Amino acid sequence: MTAMPKIFGFDLSLPEEPLYIPPPAPNDEEASGKDRWCRKIIEYGLLALIVFTPLPIASVDDWAILLIELVAVFLTAVYFLMGSKPHVNERLLQRLPWPRYAFAALFILFLPFQLIPIPKSILRLFSPHAYALQQQYSPRFAEMKSISLSLVPSQTLREGLLLLAYVLIGFLVVRVITRRAQMRRMMMVMVGMGVFEAFFGLFELYQKSPSLLFYRKSYNLDSVTGTFVNRNHFSGYLELIIPIALTLIISRIDLFTMPGKKWRQRLAVLTGKGTSVNILLGIGITVMALGILLSNSRSGGVLLLVIFMLFFELIVFYFSRSRLRKIWIKNFLKIMFIVVTLIALYVGIEAMVGRFSLDNLLQDGRPRYWTTVMRIVKDFPLLGTGLGTFGLAYETYETLGLSGMLVHAHNDYLEYLSELGILGFALLASGILFITVDSFLTWAKRRNTEVKSLALGGLVSVFVMLAHSLTDFNMHIPANALLFTMILSLNWSAIYYRKS
Repeated sequence: MTAMPKIFGFDLSLPEEPLYIPPPAPNDEEASGKDRWCRKIIEYGLLALIVFTPLPIASVDDWAILLIELVAVFLTAVYFLMGSKPHVNERLLQRLPWPRYAFAALFILFLPFQLIPIPKSILRLFSPHAYALQQQYSPRFAEMKSISLSLVPSQTLREGLLLLAYVLIGFLVVRVITRRAQMRRMMMVMVGMGVFEAFFGLFELYQKSPSLLFYRKSYNLDSVTGTFVNRNHFSGYLELIIPIALTLIISRIDLFTMPGKKWRQRLAVLTGKGTSVNILLGIGITVMALGILLSNSRSGGVLLLVIFMLFFELIVFYFSRSRLRKIWIKNFLKIMFIVVTLIALYVGIEAMVGRFSLDNLLQDGRPRYWTTVMRIVKDFPLLGTGLGTFGLAYETYETLGLSGMLVHAHNDYLEYLSELGILGFALLASGILFITVDSFLTWAKRRNTEVKSLALGGLVSVFVMLAHSLTDFNMHIPANALLFTMILSLNWSAIYYRKS
């Protein structure tokens, strides 16, 4: 057993290969007819969500959000109706407690505490600034004996239900998408939607009256946005999918077994059956990359470069740990690692500076917004203003003279921190962080080349989206948040994948 650090008090030490091999899972012939149908309903229901969510302007309307929630509840009910649940790797089951406890505490203890009305004296004790705001803006404050901690309970309930839907969908992915064919099928659907979004956005860019499929396009007319209103959110969507397309190519050519093969064997693999699919995937990646570049998203252009840089560095990381016979190969990879990193940083910084200069970053609102948000965090440090209440809270603190209401902070971390406080944010972030860290540590430990290839893209996707969230609010766009949840969960399942 290799000693590894503890995260949030939970041991992340990893076993040597092989991982625990569970008892053989019942195949479709052995499972009951009801269980087979339930499994298909869940899988295709998840695929339907991937296809649906980006189409109606990223599902930001209330009716689309309600549909996502109803589907999540329905598929969860179908899962619990199954008599024989799909087998999950025992080692993965041992990792589930911390995220489960963190999310359970968030939804069972913390959010209800923000919602349930409490006596005004207790509210004043726990959150004096919430008490002051309620006293100032609530017309019936004097008559009310109890008040909720959330400034707008209805918004907290709305956002809480949507967040719960994401957690349920992530749970279903881990528990039901356990076979390689299922994983590949889900990845292919993601890539298909990414290519469609990019093609559609490029096509509409040159139309006299561009549309967002079901809606008229009124903003960002000079940019590719697909079916998204905001170019940064469109870019964020493609940033999640490009690594998945890359990992499909890598897994199909079995890249991690190449060093042990002769050149004729390598050529046979590269030109063998399925080459046309790889070519199509390559074309799809090119189209999506072009979509990001023509979206004119500052973060998108930089992170597109980061995606390819991370892929190269993780591949180098793998080969540097493997037992290659010739020392010069290791030295060559190390040199290439340094060169590519330096070039990527140079080009990325140069592009970033140029784009920021073009848009007059010094006059950009984000740094000023964040200063105001930090004042909210300072006044509501532990319990926050209530999930989903950022817009109202910011309006009471805003001193910049904005022409309109700022609905999001353009920084997911600061926004969640202001709404949930340190306690709620720690519960939400720790569950995601645990899965992310455990996924990488397990991926680094695995020697199975199939697992290495299949899970590589998910690691890059998660990292890129977490980085993009520093300057935008992709996690508050249902299509992007749902896709991120699915990739995070699918990758965790893929990393622990093992044939029965």
